[in-house]
Amino acid sequence: MAWLDRTPLPLLVLATLMLGLAPFLPEPHLWEKLKMLAAGTLVRPIDIFDLVLHGTPAALLIMKLLRRSAAENSNKGQ
Repeated sequence: MAWLDRTPLPLLVLATLMLGLAPFLPEPHLWEKLKMLAAGTLVRPIDIFDLVLHGTPAALLIMKLLRRSAAENSNKGQ
């Protein structure tokens, strides 16, 4: 996962905001797809693709922040 460590944090934040909130009106796709997932209506392949497309940057950002936090904690212990 070294590629994730090398990926600039601002780039992931920007991608998360742009793809996570697109389209801005009437409702962001990510929010719509998460509501469909919770309701059990996320069954069409295009909807699943949309969830993956719009959710991937957010997932990568979370993973990067967790890895960064873990690295900082391990450095404090040394």
